[in-house]
Amino acid sequence: MQTVVSECLAFWPCVAPAWLQSRKNETCSPRTPMPAHLLQEEISPSYTMTTTTTITAPASRALQNGAARGASKAPLEKDEEGIDYEMRDDIFDPTYQEKDGPKPKFIYVWRNIILMGMLHLGALYGIFLVPSSRVYTLIWAFGYYLISALGITAGAHRLWSHRTYKARLPLRIFLTIANTMAFQNDIFEWARDHRVHHKFSETDADPHNAQRGFFFSHVGWLLVRKHPDVIEKGRLLDLSDLKSEKLVMFQRKYYKIGILLMCFILPTFVPWYFWGEDFAHSLYVATLLRYAVVLNATWLVNSAAHMYGSRPYDKNINPRENILVALGAAGEGFHNYHHTFPYDYSASEYRWHINFTTFFIDCMCFLGLAYDRKKVSKAAVAARCARTGEGSWKSG
Repeated sequence: MQTVVSECLAFWPCVAPAWLQSRKNETCSPRTPMPAHLLQEEISPSYTMTTTTTITAPASRALQNGAARGASKAPLEKDEEGIDYEMRDDIFDPTYQEKDGPKPKFIYVWRNIILMGMLHLGALYGIFLVPSSRVYTLIWAFGYYLISALGITAGAHRLWSHRTYKARLPLRIFLTIANTMAFQNDIFEWARDHRVHHKFSETDADPHNAQRGFFFSHVGWLLVRKHPDVIEKGRLLDLSDLKSEKLVMFQRKYYKIGILLMCFILPTFVPWYFWGEDFAHSLYVATLLRYAVVLNATWLVNSAAHMYGSRPYDKNINPRENILVALGAAGEGFHNYHHTFPYDYSASEYRWHINFTTFFIDCMCFLGLAYDRKKVSKAAVAARCARTGEGSWKSG
């Protein structure tokens, strides 16, 4: 990790002067009020560069995907305000057809089964050690959990998978480190699988297809070989944006060393060395229990949020609005909204409401480290709810 930090910091002298000079023009204006209530509020574009793009009328799913292969080269669809819509690989593809015939048999990955079993046994033991842990250790574990979660939610998910906002180098470095702390596959692989999940949701090409049951969509998909369609469709995606980002590919190259240090050694070493925590408490509580909680909070988005909850935005898809999942996954539980509008940086209609990730991104924008956040307008949300919702949406 020392090598990682050294090489990442080497970028700083090149970008710092330009970033500081441009901050006056590109940061969130102090005069722009931060959202203080639950419902979304359009941010007035009082900056030289647009920090928030308000999308008013998203194109239909067919237009967003294209009816045939090569849609990415088709002309961009525009709404009435002239906003361009990229035909991206994270929009549902209604043209995909599952292959006829019997489903392929499960091929178990015994290494993953054994490691996952050991992890959760260790986490279970960690639960019994929590009452006897030092307060500093519990605070350390919770802080590590939050930062790890941001590496997934604000980083791999909203920034790199969906490109719902832009981040400057210091923020991208932080999110890359946080993502490594979370140990849920490197950014490149996470974003690739997530785009496949959105494009072919609830089909054989979906890595964690919820139609195959709660256990499969929660963790089972990691314990067996991927369905051939997942591999095939993943190879066809346009991942040039990920391949061209040096930081993403740097993490991928040194990922094994990174996770060993950031996910296991560091969280165990700090409580044991700095405030004399018992080694067992450091290992089982601050590391194994914390890691297992982060994993399961993320997995619940794939399982519970695809099965339990309301569908105010689109009743024709499985993803649901699940408040409990939003609490555990730092705001990722508003899943019916997210699958309806995957390009919204908040992944929710209600920006700060049970959504720590949106609060974090807004704070980064205020500091000039994030910009060009994409937000769907209230008019577009209301129109979509009236057209495809189940009738549970309430305006205001």
